[in-house]
Amino acid sequence: MPFLKRYRTVGLFMSLIALILSFIGSLKLGLTHINWMTLLDVWQATDPTREQLIVQNTRIPRALIATCVGASLGMAGALMQALTRNPLASPGVFGINAGAALFVVIASSIFSVYSYVSFTWFAFLGAAMSGGLVYLLGSFGRGGLTPLKLTLAGASLTAFFTTLTQGILVSDAGTMDQVLFWLAGSIAGRNLDTLIYVIPFFVIAWICTLSLGGAITTLTMGENVAKGLGQRTGWVKGIAAICIILLAGGSVAIAGPIGLVGLIIPHIARSIAGTDYRWILPYCALLGATFLLLADIGGRYLIMPGEPLTELLTGAGARITSDEVPVGVITALIGVPFFITIARRSISE
Repeated sequence: MPFLKRYRTVGLFMSLIALILSFIGSLKLGLTHINWMTLLDVWQATDPTREQLIVQNTRIPRALIATCVGASLGMAGALMQALTRNPLASPGVFGINAGAALFVVIASSIFSVYSYVSFTWFAFLGAAMSGGLVYLLGSFGRGGLTPLKLTLAGASLTAFFTTLTQGILVSDAGTMDQVLFWLAGSIAGRNLDTLIYVIPFFVIAWICTLSLGGAITTLTMGENVAKGLGQRTGWVKGIAAICIILLAGGSVAIAGPIGLVGLIIPHIARSIAGTDYRWILPYCALLGATFLLLADIGGRYLIMPGEPLTELLTGAGARITSDEVPVGVITALIGVPFFITIARRSISE
């Protein structure tokens, strides 16, 4: 046991180092080259250079948003997989991201709302509604709530909400122009004002989620076992559900529906930390933040002007409207093969 605790502690420390290095890389790497001296002097310069202004106004907010959103999605996925005992559970797969995105598009199209402050409340409402519908649909039929029915309900609602979202966008060109890049899942162009409004919800959800670690571990042993040990399982599930809504809804409000982070990260965390959610949840926070930072850095280089992929696409007549790929596309490219692997493993078991 002491060896296991030491191993987990060392792993957590290494994850923190990886997060710090990824954060620094997010500040330094991109289309505009930033040297080390410029980066070190970024807050001390009385007359900032162009490069320093880019770091101050663009890259620091972007890195902070990626860190917060990645940590939140990783923790939300871990909670969902624990509560449903479903290895495929995540905000993206279970329709929570799609529901939040639909409500944001409705807010933009019908109510002419374009501020991220207002988006936050609509995203929370959409996340809560979609999560409740998935749970309700998964409970119907013989046998009650099962992991398979939850997955099918989530996939169906995701398709339904996505279709409604696309229908609204097709019929409202103005809304499409406003939210199309956001819908792909992107942290580009965001500022600190966006994060400052949502960060209180994130902090509350992070604290509550980490404090639930022991209770969630007990709950994964079985509800009867948890009740036998004196746990009030209804309260634990209710608080966890609220945390999921705050984490996923806030993430969608800031960065759009970034998928599959909440699916990938909990599996990686469990492979390191075992089955104890007192360790899994902190790992999910650090690894989720690191993963999204690295995905964002990768998106800056994939179609950077002069890169082979850019030349190939433009030579084939493709229309490129940005110097980078939205981070949601990168997470999907990585996450879809991971999803297929987990699904095949779950079916075979």
